[in-house]
Amino acid sequence: MTPEIWFVTGSQHLYGPETLKQVAENSRRIAEALDAAGQIPVKVVFKPILTDPEMIRNLCQEANASSNCAGLILWMHTFSPAKMWIGGLTKLTKPVCHLHTQFNRDLPWDAIDMDFMNLNQAAHGDREAGHLHTRIGLRRKVVVGHWSDPEVLDRLGAWSRVVRGWHDLQGAKFCRFGDNMRQVSVTEGDKVSAEVRFGFSVNTFGLGDLVKVVNEISNATVESAVKGLADEYSISSEVLSGQGLKDATRIWLGVEAFLKDGGFAGFTTTFEDLHGLKQLQGFAAQQLMKAGYGFGAEGDWKTAALLRFMKQVDGEGGATSFMEDYTYHLDAKRPLVLGAHMLEICPTIAATKPTVEVHPLGIGGKEDPARLVFDAKTGPALNASLVDLGHRFRLIVNEVEAVAVPPMPNLPVARAVWDCKPDFKTAVGAWIYAGGAHHTAYSYSVNTEHLRDFAEIAGIEVVVIDESTNLHQFRNELRWNDSAYRA
Repeated sequence: MTPEIWFVTGSQHLYGPETLKQVAENSRRIAEALDAAGQIPVKVVFKPILTDPEMIRNLCQEANASSNCAGLILWMHTFSPAKMWIGGLTKLTKPVCHLHTQFNRDLPWDAIDMDFMNLNQAAHGDREAGHLHTRIGLRRKVVVGHWSDPEVLDRLGAWSRVVRGWHDLQGAKFCRFGDNMRQVSVTEGDKVSAEVRFGFSVNTFGLGDLVKVVNEISNATVESAVKGLADEYSISSEVLSGQGLKDATRIWLGVEAFLKDGGFAGFTTTFEDLHGLKQLQGFAAQQLMKAGYGFGAEGDWKTAALLRFMKQVDGEGGATSFMEDYTYHLDAKRPLVLGAHMLEICPTIAATKPTVEVHPLGIGGKEDPARLVFDAKTGPALNASLVDLGHRFRLIVNEVEAVAVPPMPNLPVARAVWDCKPDFKTAVGAWIYAGGAHHTAYSYSVNTEHLRDFAEIAGIEVVVIDESTNLHQFRNELRWNDSAYRA
C-alpha cells in the first residue's frame, strides 16, 4: 500500500457553473502545490469538488474502501452547507485535517466585488464546517493560514507524517517471542482493546519456531553479513573473527527472516525465554530497529508498536530508538538521566560510528553477546510511553535535552544522557503520577506535535511534560482527563 492524502474541496451549486469551474481549478492548483511541497512526504491527490450530499457520501465511502487513502484534507473554498456532510463524515474512518485557507493570499482592495466575495468565502464556509465537525465529534487537526505559508506547510507536513504512520499501523502485525517479563505490570495490556483502538494485532510465536529459522541460516550467509558489518561499524580483528559476533549475526538474520516471512512490523523478546538461542537477541534488535522495525524488550508490545509508528513518522534519516530510563545522576545543581538498556538501543541515535563489542551479560544465562556500543547525540529529544490504564490508553510525552555522554569505560552498552524539562523533579514526578513506563520510544526527530496528532487520530488521552509543566496543574489535568475518558 502506498499512502496518499486526498485533497477534498466543498462548495455548492448556488453560485453557478462558472464559479464552480474556478473553484475546481483553484483547488487543483493548491493540491498540486501541496504535493510538490518538500515538507509533505506523502503524495497529495486532488479530488473533484463536492457539491451535494450524495457526492460527499460516495467520496467518504471511496476513501474508507481505498487501501491507499491514508487521510483527507478538507477545505471549503466557498460555502458548503455543513448538513450536506453529515452522511459522509459520520461514516468516514480515515484521519482528517481541516485546512482553513483561501486561494488568494491578499485581497484586491480596489477591485473587490460580490463575485470575488462569493468565490473566496472560506472564512464563511470553513466556520460552518467547523461547527458541524465539532457537533458530530469529528476528530481532526485544524491548520489555519495561506496554503503557501511555510508554517502552514510545516503543520500539514507534520500531520502527513503521522497519517503515514497511522496508515502503516492499520493491519500491522507484531510478533512476541515469549511472554512479558514475569511479575511486571506495565508491559501487560489488553491486546484486543489495542487492536480495536489502533488497528494492529499482537500474537505470540514459540521460540522453537524462531530457533529453527536461526539454525537454517547458512555459514556462508553469516560470513557475508559479518563482512558487511565491518564496513559499517568499528570492529576489532578479535571480535570480527570471533564466534560471538557470528552467533549474534546468525540470530539477527534469523529474526529478520522470521519477520519478513510473517509480514511483521515489529517484535518483542524476553531474556527469560531464550531456550535454543546462544545469546539474547540484542544485536538483532539493534539492527532491525535501524531497518525500521518496532521493538520492545521483556515482551513490551505497546512500546514496540509505538516505536514502529514513530519510525514511520521519521521516514529515512530519523533518529528514534527503544529506550529505558535506567539510572540517575542526582547532582542538586544539574540532575540527569542515564538512558540505556541491556543491549537494545537503535544506532540511528548514535553521535559517532558505533563499535561492535562482545562482553558478558549477567542476565539471561547465555553466552557473551555482541552489541553496538555508542554514545547518543545531543540536542532536543523526547521520551514517549504508551500505557494501558485498564479502561483506556494514555500516551505520556516528556520533552528533554540530550547532553554529552560522560566517559563510561566500564559500561559497554549504547547510552544516552538527558536533562528533563521543565526540571528533573517536576518531570519525573509528573511521569510517575501519569503512570508512565520505564520503557519508552526516544526520538530526536519525532516531536510533540506528531504525538498529539497521533493521539487525536487514535482518540486516546495524551499528556505532555514540557517547559511549561506545573506539577499541581498537571495532576489536576490527570484528574480531569480521568473523568472525561470515563464518561
